[in-house]
Amino acid sequence: MQRAGADPENMELSDFICDFSHKAWDGRFPLVEGHRGSLISGDCLTLAYRFVVLEEQTSLEPGYTCTMCLEERKDRCWQSPAYPEAVICLRCIRQGATKLQKDEDWDWAKPE
Repeated sequence: MQRAGADPENMELSDFICDFSHKAWDGRFPLVEGHRGSLISGDCLTLAYRFVVLEEQTSLEPGYTCTMCLEERKDRCWQSPAYPEAVICLRCIRQGATKLQKDEDWDWAKPE
């Protein structure tokens, strides 16, 4: 997400905010981008991966809309405990984790 009031012609690092924690980006932690500027931080992705992939749990029943892909989904998901409007589906968790793990700029690995 983008900080409210951010100038799209002059974006600063701190104008980019994780949809799941609302933490402003300072360039020191990874972000994964979804559709229409949705963002999830590496820390939130780690929590989501553990909950949904490793523990095979879900936050919501089928029929929710994923913040990252904007699709109505039926698979497991993780809902931000702090911002319940932010939900990420299993597919986006897996795709984001794979992308982030391959990114040489960040020392991030899929949780085990």
